[in-house]
Amino acid sequence: MSPRAGLTAERITQAAAELADEVGFDSITVAALARKFGVKDASMYSHIKNLEDLRNRVAMLAGDEKTERIATAVAGRAGRDALVAFADEWRRYALEHPGRYAATQMPMDPAVAADWSGGWRAIDLTYGMLRAYGLGEPDVTDAVRLLRSTFHGFANLEANGGFGHSRCTAVSWDRIVDALHITLTHWPTDEKATSQ
Repeated sequence: MSPRAGLTAERITQAAAELADEVGFDSITVAALARKFGVKDASMYSHIKNLEDLRNRVAMLAGDEKTERIATAVAGRAGRDALVAFADEWRRYALEHPGRYAATQMPMDPAVAADWSGGWRAIDLTYGMLRAYGLGEPDVTDAVRLLRSTFHGFANLEANGGFGHSRCTAVSWDRIVDALHITLTHWPTDEKATSQ
């Protein structure tokens, strides 16, 4: 069987995701993947449009993987238990798959994102996890932004060796998630926020 046999957009995307974890998401190229499959660059374009298309495909694959893992972790949980499960799975995915995780943070073309059901599932999952805290709009959107900023900031710093202190990062993570739970439980109302 020649290396070209069985080449599909799905196989190329999976290989690109694996390569992203090895060399970094920003370093994946069509040429590197062609070499991996033992084909000419031109053969790749029978299955993907261009590098941007490939990057979008990796972002969607990684987003679906991350969302599925979080959904499994939070199933049947609510409140603090759901928040801890959600946060821990987010961090675990970022540490285990740094290149794929970076792909999940890529701004995506709105037209592509609109047709991607996995993106909407991730949003629904996040808002659903926060339902137990009884937040309405616009507070729940602010809470989603707080969680995403905290989870991504910590995961990104940890993955890049940004924490130089000797304190165990896992202990800091647990304390931060506890602090987020307290914040969500005692979310400031508009009256409190505007009076300060």
